[in-house]
Amino acid sequence: MHLVFWQKWLVVCFLLPIGVLCVAQSCVASEASASSVSSQLQQIIEPFNVDGSSVSPLLEMGDLQVSLHGQLVSFYRQRDYHPAWFQEGRVSPVAWQWLERVQGVAAEGLNPRDYHVETLAVCLEMVHVTQSYGVECDPLGLALIDILLTDAFLKYVSHLLGGRVDISQLYAAEWQAIVPKTDAITVLHQVLLKQQVGAVLEELVPYRASQLRLGVYLEHYRQLALAGGWPSLPVGPSVSLGKRDHRVPLLRHFLILVGDLDKSRESSSWTLDQHMVEALRRFQARHGLRADGVLGKDTLAQINVPVERRIEQLRLNLERERWPVQDTGARYLQVDITDFSLTVVDKGVEVMRMPVVVGTEFRRTPVFSALMKYLVFAPYWTVPPTIFRQDKWPLIKADRNYLKAHHYEIVAWGKDPNRVIDPASLNWKTLTAENFPGMLRQKPGPWNPLGKVKFMFPNAYHVYLHDTPSQHLFGEQQRTFSSGCIRIARPLELAVYLLEGQQGWDRERVEKEMAGSKPYSVRLKRPIPVHILYRTAWVDAQGRLQFRNDVYQRDAKLQAALQGQPMPMEQPTEMASQGDAGIYDEEFDSGVHVVR
Repeated sequence: MHLVFWQKWLVVCFLLPIGVLCVAQSCVASEASASSVSSQLQQIIEPFNVDGSSVSPLLEMGDLQVSLHGQLVSFYRQRDYHPAWFQEGRVSPVAWQWLERVQGVAAEGLNPRDYHVETLAVCLEMVHVTQSYGVECDPLGLALIDILLTDAFLKYVSHLLGGRVDISQLYAAEWQAIVPKTDAITVLHQVLLKQQVGAVLEELVPYRASQLRLGVYLEHYRQLALAGGWPSLPVGPSVSLGKRDHRVPLLRHFLILVGDLDKSRESSSWTLDQHMVEALRRFQARHGLRADGVLGKDTLAQINVPVERRIEQLRLNLERERWPVQDTGARYLQVDITDFSLTVVDKGVEVMRMPVVVGTEFRRTPVFSALMKYLVFAPYWTVPPTIFRQDKWPLIKADRNYLKAHHYEIVAWGKDPNRVIDPASLNWKTLTAENFPGMLRQKPGPWNPLGKVKFMFPNAYHVYLHDTPSQHLFGEQQRTFSSGCIRIARPLELAVYLLEGQQGWDRERVEKEMAGSKPYSVRLKRPIPVHILYRTAWVDAQGRLQFRNDVYQRDAKLQAALQGQPMPMEQPTEMASQGDAGIYDEEFDSGVHVVR
């Protein structure tokens, strides 16, 4: 639906080549009272929202289109169509506050055009100047400006509360969607009640410190882009401490631009000196590279990422920062997928960090939060149906000794996890994968892909942390090798920390249970929140800007969504619900457990 106003006393025109819309009205000497503006608001909005259509009508003013969406309509109906931003026909102080706020959205990684910024600035100034001469503007023009201001505010706050895109649609079932605690209409009512924009937004839509820090770096990188960015370094041999290379002056200039080398170190020398090695190590650490201080292939690739791409990374991650998340809590465990790391934080202090292995591109580790409740020492590995049919059954059928040789046992279907079937009692001639009488599980031991312990935080994805016998993988820089679950490098250290202060659970007891031959579960007296993150740019606790590779191509998908483009084609992925290496999990999976 389209709503187009053609009035002899309303001239819609465009100023300047960039197409800034302004409403230049013949003004009348009579008073433009609030009631007449209200009448115009009702005439604009009310007739076009009674048919129950799911498509919002569009208010057209020249090339500018404003959707009369549900939030906007609901807001005006709640206030009986009284204008929000005008008092007795005059621009209210809170309208000027809102204009000042919205004019700074670019620093937040947002597009000013989404909020009619230039149009509003022109229109409000025209109303102010016109009325300063004692001439009153027509109520219809004021009603249109009021709608623009309200639409901009509701849209902006909705974006702050939940982001510009719907993550439940964008990432389907691999990213946990959380409903915002409040809504934009409530925020706007509070702003108008208190006549304060900044204070209310800070109270109801508080900025995260990480957003503010990312915004500062975004502005810095935009300034770098305006100054021409940085030079691309040619391909060449590796350069280490003391080596001479014609690219060293360019490298030195680059490290100064991005803040890893002090400007006082500017020089035309071709030699890679100690100061540059230290700066290069800082750069490498900030980009998830091995910090060896050598200009090698991987480091060169990160240096040659253009400034425009870095700006886009910052904007995309500012969008992610706007997505609602659960409170971290004072004490929590965090897994950074792109950083391949696990950290434990207690009262703002990082008390533990270790490398992890996450899901492959085909079986991605999802993004979500959950509460870790218990640990399972010496766990079984229960083979999921898909892995059993496609992988295990052909091997079992070909070799009757396969089960014994690889420490598998058959658990009968039913609620009793201890009813194990003797393979010798089965009629193998009639057995198929479809009529197999039970589940296949692997006994605890060094052969078990779960290692010696798993850390359980029940969730819809059936993902958890666990030990692994494949310790060599932690030496790789990009550790995307699992089937969705998270393998950790130092499970003993984490288990001891989580059970610290829990009666009967000292380090010696933990080591004993990890070496056991039967599963043993223990509930945590102090459950700990687990937060799994995906981000390709952030500012760390020391104020350093971090960049990481987009290992799951989620940046490309988000960028397309923000630009209103079709989603990029990607390979189909399996959800991580089967767990690592096809691990099936329940809150207390099949096996022998003693829960304390």
